[in-house]
Amino acid sequence: MEGMAMTLRLSESQTEALRQRAEKEGRSMQQVALHAIEDYLSRMADDDLTDEIAERGAKRFEDLLRRLGE
Repeated sequence: MEGMAMTLRLSESQTEALRQRAEKEGRSMQQVALHAIEDYLSRMADDDLTDEIAERGAKRFEDLLRRLGE
């Protein structure tokens, strides 16, 4: 995997929690952190898509929604 290096500064409690989670899962701290980032980005992309679909639906049914609100 080719990527870009970065520094991630965690509090002591975050570092310890990450260390414990990695140990429990038998993975490295980096693997756990990368999985968490990928999961977050995936959820945000899903949220963006949901917002886009809702906006398109609101525009498509704008007249109907306005009439129902009357």
